[in-house]
Amino acid sequence: MTAAAIQPVCDRAIAASHPRRDAEQAAHPRLVLATTIIASSLSFIDGSVVNVGLPVIGRSLGVDGGGLSWVINGYLLPLSALLLIGGAAGDLYGRRRLLILGTVLFALASAVCAAAPNLTWLLLGRIAQGIGAALLMPNSLAILGATFAGEERGRAIGIWAAVGAGAGALGPLIGGWLIDVTDWRAIFFLNLPIALAALILAARYVPEDRTQERPSLDLAGAALAAAGLAAMTWGLTVASAAKAMSPAPAIALAGGAAMLALFLVVEGRRGNAAMMPLALFRSRSFVGLTLLTFLLYGALGGLLVLVPYVLIEAGGYSATMAGAALLPFPLMIAATSSWMGSIAARLGPRLQLSVGPIIVAAGFLLAAPIGGPGSYLTTTLPAILVISLGMSCAVAPLTTAVLSSVEPGHTGVASGLNSAVARSSGLIATALASAVLAAQGAELIAWYQTAVLIGAGVAASAGASAWLLLETSGHDRG
Repeated sequence: MTAAAIQPVCDRAIAASHPRRDAEQAAHPRLVLATTIIASSLSFIDGSVVNVGLPVIGRSLGVDGGGLSWVINGYLLPLSALLLIGGAAGDLYGRRRLLILGTVLFALASAVCAAAPNLTWLLLGRIAQGIGAALLMPNSLAILGATFAGEERGRAIGIWAAVGAGAGALGPLIGGWLIDVTDWRAIFFLNLPIALAALILAARYVPEDRTQERPSLDLAGAALAAAGLAAMTWGLTVASAAKAMSPAPAIALAGGAAMLALFLVVEGRRGNAAMMPLALFRSRSFVGLTLLTFLLYGALGGLLVLVPYVLIEAGGYSATMAGAALLPFPLMIAATSSWMGSIAARLGPRLQLSVGPIIVAAGFLLAAPIGGPGSYLTTTLPAILVISLGMSCAVAPLTTAVLSSVEPGHTGVASGLNSAVARSSGLIATALASAVLAAQGAELIAWYQTAVLIGAGVAASAGASAWLLLETSGHDRG
C-alpha cells in the first residue's frame, strides 16, 4: 500500500476547481459519477496493490532492490511528470476522448505487466500504465467537476473521494489474497474488467465536451520535467541500492538537476501558459503548502512501501496478512476526517497542518520495531493508528488551503500541481528506499529503522514548513 488510500483527498481539489458548464450537462449525471469513480479507481488500486507483491515479484523475476523500486517508480514517474499536461490535453482535445484514451492505454499496459517475462517488459508496462493514468485521472476529475454544481457537486466529490480511498485501502488486501491463491500476475489482470466497465460507461453516458478556450500544450516543459525526474530517480536508486555514490549516478543526478533548472526557465518564459506557472509561488502560503505536501507525502509514501515488505520478508507475513495489516490506516482517516475538517473550518488550517505532521513523526518512531520481536498489536498497530491520526489532521484542511492560497484563475493548476507534487515525493522516497529493499536479514531491519528515523525527521520538517510559511488566516494570494 502507498499513500493511494488518501490520495483522493488530495486530488478532490482538481474536481472542485472545474466549474460546471451548462452546455456540458449530462443526461445521466449519476452514471457519469460512476464512470469517473471506476476510471479513477484504476489508478488508486494500482497505486496500492503492487506493493504487497514486491517480494514475490523480486523472487519470480530475479530482481534486486533497485529493480523493485522501479516497479513502483516506473508507474509514478510518468504519472507525476505528465499529470498537469494530461489535464491540459483534455481541455484541448476533449476530456471524454482523453479519458477513454487513457483507460484503453492503462488496460493494454496492465495486460503487458501481467504477461511480462522479465523486468524489462514489466517496467515498460508500468511506464505505459503511468502515462495512461496521467491522461485518465485529471480528465475524469474535470468531467466530474463539470457535471455537478452547488451542493450536488460537494456530495458527488465526497462520494468519489470516499470510494477512491476505499479502493486504495482494499487494494493491498485483495492483491495479497490474489498473490497467495494464484500468482502476482493476477494483480494486473484485476485491472482489465474495471477498465472495460469504465470504457462502456464513458462511451455511453459521458457527453462530448467542447472547450471555448483551446490552450497550447507545454510539451517542452513536460519533456524536461519527465527527463529531469527520470535522471534524478535513476541516480538516487542506483546510489541507494549500492549504498555508495559512484560516477554514473552522480552524473545522472547532476544532469537531472540541470534539466529541472532548465524546466524552471522554460516555465518562466511561458508565463500563465506554462504547465507550472511560476506566478503561483508568489504566494507564501502556496509555497508552504507545496513544501508540506512534498515532505509529508514523501515520508508517508516511503514508509508504506517499506512496511509491507518488511512484514513479509522479516516478519513472516503472507501477502494477504501484510495487506490487512495496514487496513486500520484508511479506516482511521475515514472515521476522523469529517471531525478534523470541522475543526479546521473554525480555527483555520495552519494549526492542524503544523500539528498533524508532528503526530505523523511520532508514529514513525513507533514504527521502528516493526519486523522485529513483538506481535502486530504491540508493534504495527499502534504506529499505524498514530500515523493515520496525524494524516487525518493534515489532509482534511489541505484541499481548502490549496484552493484559497492562490488567485481564483489559478485554482485548477494549483490543485493539479499539488497532486503531482504528492506523487513526485513518493517517487523520490521510493528511489531512496532501494537501500532497504536491497538488504536481507538483520541488515534489512537495520536499514529499515534508519529509514524510519529519517522519515520522522522529514515529517516533522513538513509541520515546521506549515507553521513558518502559512498565514494565520490561510489566505495569501499572490
